[in-house]
Amino acid sequence: MSIAAQPLTPEDPALSPWWLRTMLIVMALGFAGLLTITALAYRNAPPIPAQVLDAQGTRLFSGDDIGEGQAVFLRYGLMNNGSIWGHGAYLGPDYSAEALHRIGEDTAAAIARQHYQQPLAALTPGQRAAVHAETAVELKTNRYDATSGTLQLTAPETEAYGQQLGYWTDYFLHPERNGGLKAGLITDPAELRQFTAFVTWAAWASVANRPGENYSYTNNFPYDPSVGNLPIPGALLWSALSLIVLLAGIATVLLMFGKFDYLGWISRGQHIHPHLLPGQSSPGQRALVKFFVVVALLFLAQTLVGGAVAHYRADPGSFYGFQLESIFPSNLMRTWHLQTAIFWIATAYVAAALFLGRSLRTDEPRWFAGWVHLLFGAFVVVIGGSLLGEWLGINQMLGKWWFWLGNQGWEYLELGRVWQYLLVVGLVVWFVLLWQLVRPGKLVNQESKPLVKMFLFAAVAIPVFYIPALFYGAKTNYTVVDTWRFWIIHLWVEGFFEFFATTVVALTFYQLGLTRRNVALRVIYLDGILYFLGGLIGTGHHWYFTGQTNVNMAMSAMVSVLEVVPLTLLTLDAWDFVRTTRGDCDVCGKAIAIPHKWTFYFLISVGFWNFVGAGIFGFLINLPIVSYYEVGTQLTPNHGHAAMMGVFGMLALALMVFVLRQTSTDARWAGMVKYIKVGFWGTNIGLALMVVLSLFPSGVLQVWDVVQHGYWHARALDYIGSSRSHMLEWMRLPGDLVFIIFGAIPLTIAAFKGWLGVRERSPSAS
Repeated sequence: MSIAAQPLTPEDPALSPWWLRTMLIVMALGFAGLLTITALAYRNAPPIPAQVLDAQGTRLFSGDDIGEGQAVFLRYGLMNNGSIWGHGAYLGPDYSAEALHRIGEDTAAAIARQHYQQPLAALTPGQRAAVHAETAVELKTNRYDATSGTLQLTAPETEAYGQQLGYWTDYFLHPERNGGLKAGLITDPAELRQFTAFVTWAAWASVANRPGENYSYTNNFPYDPSVGNLPIPGALLWSALSLIVLLAGIATVLLMFGKFDYLGWISRGQHIHPHLLPGQSSPGQRALVKFFVVVALLFLAQTLVGGAVAHYRADPGSFYGFQLESIFPSNLMRTWHLQTAIFWIATAYVAAALFLGRSLRTDEPRWFAGWVHLLFGAFVVVIGGSLLGEWLGINQMLGKWWFWLGNQGWEYLELGRVWQYLLVVGLVVWFVLLWQLVRPGKLVNQESKPLVKMFLFAAVAIPVFYIPALFYGAKTNYTVVDTWRFWIIHLWVEGFFEFFATTVVALTFYQLGLTRRNVALRVIYLDGILYFLGGLIGTGHHWYFTGQTNVNMAMSAMVSVLEVVPLTLLTLDAWDFVRTTRGDCDVCGKAIAIPHKWTFYFLISVGFWNFVGAGIFGFLINLPIVSYYEVGTQLTPNHGHAAMMGVFGMLALALMVFVLRQTSTDARWAGMVKYIKVGFWGTNIGLALMVVLSLFPSGVLQVWDVVQHGYWHARALDYIGSSRSHMLEWMRLPGDLVFIIFGAIPLTIAAFKGWLGVRERSPSAS
């Protein structure tokens, strides 16, 4: 890209209104499809029987037991140990897959004794094959009576259920055999019985045929041939057809780029020099620097906690001779690893948005600095209170208040319900402050109003689309919860946060004088069209196997592949970003000092990791037929680390560096830039080492084990605890050390130096 475009002039033509109209049409259609899928989730969710009976009609457990068992699963933070239907953590097993396989084995053993009066292992291969075939038929037969709400098990199934309680009782006793849970985590007989009822229900829904179909409520997930769970034909069909949609989408957008040379960030032939110079900041903007100290501290904490989580996979029985699980068990560490990531990234976006909003305005309101301090205090209370509450909740110190003040237990949304309410209130206050800052009459440049409107539209979506996190409770049907949960994880994070990030980058470029208004606006519209085209209905690719029907699989598979299209377009601007940092000017023909060089370097890394982490690794696990074998294996955190840290994390760091440079004098910056430089290379090299040396090869081998032996086997503790798996986990250590020592620590030092410099200039900003 040339160093920029000319300063905006009144003669710049208005963009065609069809840019905005097209984006709104795409959004309307996308939300219509997404709401349809969500409504169908309520109708088609696996039923929770009012009572489960044995072959003689005696009650084994009730629907209330299943609901209470799900609450036990959440209260003890077990979704951050293992998973249900592939969703959750990877330290322990997939509880539904493990329960299903054990029920299958025990049912087969009972059938063998019934028919042959001898153990299964003593039968001939032909007899064993016949037993397993009968077992599959027995488990696949759906004996749920919707009229009475009763599920009746056969005698072999009843016998198999009786074996479950002993297994799960033993599971919670040994940290070295359960991924680092606190020893004797669950010992209460009533809770163990309820937990067993919940995982037994999850296993039943995984294998029993949906009424009128020849596949289960979870589309035959998990893969386990021994009980008749094989991929459904639709998984292959919709995967193949989605590739056609992907190629058509890429071809269409590339054709547009070839025909219209004004798409993208490139402003060829334009001559603009930067006009927002470093060191220029107001008291209110300097007051925002302390947010980035919190960002840096949370970032450092997340890396340290992440190292502990990785160690639990490599050596769950001991933390270098110390029994870490007695104080900080693995499920708490993973909870904090996720929550600190969300908090530091969101805090960076919130503070940077206010900083940019103030720079759009002619003057600083008298109330601005005071509200910045107040908002900072609110964020500290919510962040600190929720993290403490999660520790207290998982350690069962909050009693009946665990859901409200402690740890809700749902992955990514662990913070207690009270903290969620406070977070929504804080985000609403943040948006009101932002709106007050950028009211049309107060803008420095009235020509920027279209950009500002899109900025505000993206900003208001942040509090609005977090609200679905309040739509469910601890005992709500798991399918329904997972539907709303991914409205947050995917739609909020990967949809509107990504759209908000685009508007932030566009505004930053515009204010730096590196692009014209119309160029920035076209990028916002185009990215919005592409994001929402694939990302709204595409949310359903997380729901292939969580109790949704084939309708969701068809719709989301065909559409979600389009999420890759905007990521492939990043390659078109890659070299122009590099040229920009080098200061080439097409008109002057000479080098020009580029402000915020390291901000640009972090933005370059955002583009790189967006293509690799979200594009390549995300697409790798997106197709239904691949996801069927892969979901919940190490390829998921491989994508998660490269996309979450590589895209949202690197953008948050770019914004932090931008604010630190903009609020620092040249002398102060000279002492900080070396830490920024080391931090840039440390985070990127460390992340690359994690992926290349550990996460990706570990994921590939685990998926191969799924294909060979079944999903339960690859997620079982025998596989996770094998010498090869432990070796691959230890291979994460070099990347973790580089990331922490040369990435997080130098950036934390830089943030503190920037804050101390601000305090020297303006003590009131502290």
